[in-house]
Amino acid sequence: MTRARVGIFGGTFDPIHQGHLRVAEEAREAFDLERVILVPAALPPHKESGARIPRAPAALRLAWVEQAIADNPALCVDPLELQREGPSYTIDTIRSLRTRGGPEPPVFVIGCDAFALLGSWHRPAEVLASAHFAVVTRPPTRAGSLANWLPDALREDFELSPDERSATHRQTSTWVRLLEIPGLEVSSSEIRRRLREGRSVRYLLPEAVLAPVLESGIYQQPEPGESA
Repeated sequence: MTRARVGIFGGTFDPIHQGHLRVAEEAREAFDLERVILVPAALPPHKESGARIPRAPAALRLAWVEQAIADNPALCVDPLELQREGPSYTIDTIRSLRTRGGPEPPVFVIGCDAFALLGSWHRPAEVLASAHFAVVTRPPTRAGSLANWLPDALREDFELSPDERSATHRQTSTWVRLLEIPGLEVSSSEIRRRLREGRSVRYLLPEAVLAPVLESGIYQQPEPGESA
């Protein structure tokens, strides 16, 4: 018996916000997923040197994700990347979750900008051969052709559909598909900025985490490199 497919949605979630939850829900509905697993990350090892380190510690970011999704049985959280020693690579996460979830490849949910950089990740060809990918675009970005987002070095591994909105791996049959969702003017960086400025973030953060985030006081402090 084939098990229902699951989604994987990773991010630092620093902090988790309504836009994250909407992406997870849109992906669940679009691909008829049984559940979507949110995977909070440490600083991704493929990012360039000097990338911003998450402001909130791992334990808080994990707790906030748990609180944010508590009322949705189709969403769950897995702390495996926060618990893993050494570099935490996407290929290891996919393999670990596939071991638990059965033979059907998971659907990895990722923003179009991050997907375009996938060629610089650790063992990118294996990543694309091990999971399906839902590439999320939001206004004002126009989805256009998937060829605009497939990493150059990996493009020959895929056969594009006639409308160029999806592609299938020539050897493993894993696919990549564009997922256009409504634009939400919310981001973790904007929330951190608003908190530093003493402005409201109500309705940008999930109600369940609004008070815990404010009480932590973490984001009210200047970002590293800013003057107080």
